[in-house]
Amino acid sequence: MCVIFFCADSNPQLGGYKLILASNRDEFFARATQSAAKWANADHVYGGIDLEPGREGGTWLAIGHSAGFFKVGALLNLTGEPKPRDAVAHKNILQPHNHNSNKPTTSNNNSHLNLNTNLNPNLNANPNPNPNPSKGQSNNEHFLLGRGMIVADFVTQADEEHSIRNYNQRLLKDCTKYSAFNFVSIEIGSPSLPARVELLSNVPPTLEEFRNGGCYGFGNSLPHTPFEKVRHGQQEFEAIVREHGGASVETLSSQLMQLLRNKHRFWPDAELKRRAPNWGEGLSALNVHIADHAYGSRTHTVILVDSQNRMHFIEETMAGLDPQGEWSRTHIEKDFPGYV
Repeated sequence: MCVIFFCADSNPQLGGYKLILASNRDEFFARATQSAAKWANADHVYGGIDLEPGREGGTWLAIGHSAGFFKVGALLNLTGEPKPRDAVAHKNILQPHNHNSNKPTTSNNNSHLNLNTNLNPNLNANPNPNPNPSKGQSNNEHFLLGRGMIVADFVTQADEEHSIRNYNQRLLKDCTKYSAFNFVSIEIGSPSLPARVELLSNVPPTLEEFRNGGCYGFGNSLPHTPFEKVRHGQQEFEAIVREHGGASVETLSSQLMQLLRNKHRFWPDAELKRRAPNWGEGLSALNVHIADHAYGSRTHTVILVDSQNRMHFIEETMAGLDPQGEWSRTHIEKDFPGYV
């Protein structure tokens, strides 16, 4: 479970922002993760990195800059969806990218558990289970491609093949190799051209475009059936952008962090109850905490890019396994050249 709100405008008013983004990462607290940093093997990219065995090098959210273009990618799970019916098993396809070699912020215990299965086992049951997984294909999630590499590959590459249009068209043809996801992609370049914003979902395979300057919010359902927390969160995000969209980084980021920390449960929620009948209420807050399973909103992220191409990547993330305990804060500030 994750949530993201953003506004992308390639030509904002003076004092405004090309990108205003706020996102929560919901994950098991024990999942091995590296905090936000410049990537060692792609020094134009900033973000956290997944260190889960078999998924190393992937990410849920990152921003890159090259040749005057900002590229942002975000990966959202689609809750309660079975694995694609025609998914292809890939035993040896996962190759760690190791974009950064820093140590993880948390240890990795049983963090490979499938949250979708825990939320609604019936949706993920294999109607023809293989009694001998060592022979033939199994329904194990790790036989599918790691979704975090979708984001990593998009933001690290700057060639035409990896432009937002070409990358998503190619991904759309190949998206059944992954468990269910929403992929948010943003490309901001010349002030004379509108920012490009696209959302690709693979259950069913769809690709939608969104306009420059709009305020959007996406979560773990399809965009036209948002969870109540996403709907309410987007309204609040829009209000923050209207009131503080020309304010200082400190003021704007503070308002956005307050939004991400909101623990109010937007319940009942018909779509969330349908997708997660047993856990829906616990997942209905923007800031999730399910103590019994050590799961919740373990990372809050704000990314701002001002009209002069100065980026602020601000992350608050759990330093341990207790959301009531210590949190670490990272603030990366970087000036980038303008569009050439």
